[in-house]
Amino acid sequence: MVRGLGELESTIMEHIWEIKAPASVRDVLEHFRKQRSIAYTTVMTVMDKLHTKGLLKRRPVGRAYIYEAVSSKEAYTAEVMRDSLANSGNRAATLVHFLERLTPEEASALEAALQVYPPKGRSS
Repeated sequence: MVRGLGELESTIMEHIWEIKAPASVRDVLEHFRKQRSIAYTTVMTVMDKLHTKGLLKRRPVGRAYIYEAVSSKEAYTAEVMRDSLANSGNRAATLVHFLERLTPEEASALEAALQVYPPKGRSS
């Protein structure tokens, strides 16, 4: 089951996904200090939790760790969507409600995605 993210977890993950490069706690801290006052230990704790949740991988460099995303933002979002669908109780009804709420742009994106990757059992 995919766990939801808290506000600071989401903000840190957005930054990691945006930079598309490994980052230390200090790197992330310096980025956020431009916008808000935040403690090094707070960022370190949240990044450790993201590692524990399986969203960040890390490797030691000296006395610190360098972190990077395990998967892309799109892959994470897809997993959250899939988990929500699996836990909805009535998958068909959930999908109908989802489709009813798609904007024309989202519907076009869905159609394009299905052309690239047709559902199992269907050929293009």
